[in-house]
Amino acid sequence: MTGYYVPGDSLLHRLPAGAKLLGLAVLCTLLLLFPSPLAPVVAVVLVASLYVVSGVGFTAAWAQIRPIRWFAVALFAMQWAFVDLLGAATSTARVVIAVALAGLVTLTTRTTAMMAFLERCLAPARFVGLDPFRLSLLLSLTVRSVPVVAGLATRVREAQRARGVEWSVRAFAVPLVVSALRHADALGEALSARGLDD
Repeated sequence: MTGYYVPGDSLLHRLPAGAKLLGLAVLCTLLLLFPSPLAPVVAVVLVASLYVVSGVGFTAAWAQIRPIRWFAVALFAMQWAFVDLLGAATSTARVVIAVALAGLVTLTTRTTAMMAFLERCLAPARFVGLDPFRLSLLLSLTVRSVPVVAGLATRVREAQRARGVEWSVRAFAVPLVVSALRHADALGEALSARGLDD
């Protein structure tokens, strides 16, 4: 789930976080249970309709799928090597649709609402000595770190192109790791300032 919350007043924005996560689980499960090649086509129409209803805009919608485009191409090629063309297209479409649905949940759900729902779900963890708030915070930070690291990777890639070392793995990996560590330090300091470091 690589999206940031996009403010809005659509039906999807007003739905509780729990209902959206349940809907995500149900839709992804149904997508896998129906083997028909028509299932992904129906799902694409449904997901596109949900994006239109949400009003988040084309740019935000494309940003959910763009990071996995090369993964989707590689997955399609690998699937095509083992199954037929239709099977490869169907499998790849299922993955892309699931990512798009997860992105829609993130785009229409505030982090605080997601954390509150996760905290309620994790309430039984108190019985084994774990703090549900800290667990939900950890999960939320993990999800929110994905777009941050993706953004860092994009900036490093652009700097590589500017320096003419686009194909150097070292020129990509070292700045990305350093930037990610700096982000982690800044995040740690912010959490510490709010008394969440113990």
